[in-house]
Amino acid sequence: MHSMANILSEIVSHKEREVAALKAFQPETDLRRLAQEAPPARDFFAALTQHPQPDTTAVISEIKRKSPSAGWIRGAYRPEEDGGDGFRPEDIARRYHRAGASAISCLPDEHFFGGDLSYIERVRSAVPVPVLRKDSLIDPWQVFQSRAAGADAVLLIAECLDDARLTEMLELAVGLGMTVLLESHDRTNLHRLEKLVSGPHRKHCLFGINNRDLTSMTVDLGHTLELARDVSDPNTLVSESGIRTPADLHRLRLGGVRIVLVGEHLMAQPDPGAALAELLAPPAG
Repeated sequence: MHSMANILSEIVSHKEREVAALKAFQPETDLRRLAQEAPPARDFFAALTQHPQPDTTAVISEIKRKSPSAGWIRGAYRPEEDGGDGFRPEDIARRYHRAGASAISCLPDEHFFGGDLSYIERVRSAVPVPVLRKDSLIDPWQVFQSRAAGADAVLLIAECLDDARLTEMLELAVGLGMTVLLESHDRTNLHRLEKLVSGPHRKHCLFGINNRDLTSMTVDLGHTLELARDVSDPNTLVSESGIRTPADLHRLRLGGVRIVLVGEHLMAQPDPGAALAELLAPPAG
């Protein structure tokens, strides 16, 4: 069992070894060419910030099989249950799209989340909405890899990157036509991100607030609402973790937050698409 107090550093350490090994087989020059030849990125930023109705929330619906905190989210997602190749991310993506997802988040990490890089293109080919690579990116090589694999957006976690590396990877992603979801948990890192993103990059960046404290693994939806007061443009805020009901979406909208990322709650249900439809239904009463 992973120690939850240091899970993020454990993931980063593993990712550093993984990327170093992969670089030996696929040089950055090759990935750069593949990224530039890939079909143009879909506009992840616009898909989430252009709300057709005043009482709607844009949902980034997530596809993941397991997590360090929950293990395999459903028994049916275990490779031994499906013969090792029966998991169909594209089928889940289609269900999400039909239910009203504005974008899809895909976790390709194999070691911690049971994913595969091929999931990104499989999902993107199945639905017309943009696809986020939700992974621990620590190296510019991974940004080129993401675009070459079909990702329309990438996640950059403030707690994993210093200012210089974060800025380098942000500018690279934007230069490749992608949107960047900049995630933080604490107020200090959120302020740091706000200072780093300026000018034209503002139209390519969303700010994610992770409601899960990775040191204690506790989740508090109110964390987003507390930090939202410190953000210059709440329309670019994404609340992550702990969102389960229409009432949660309503509560966030009252606080000015109209974009959410929801994964484990949906993936834990037999039909993730039906679960999303229930989430997007008007609150009872």
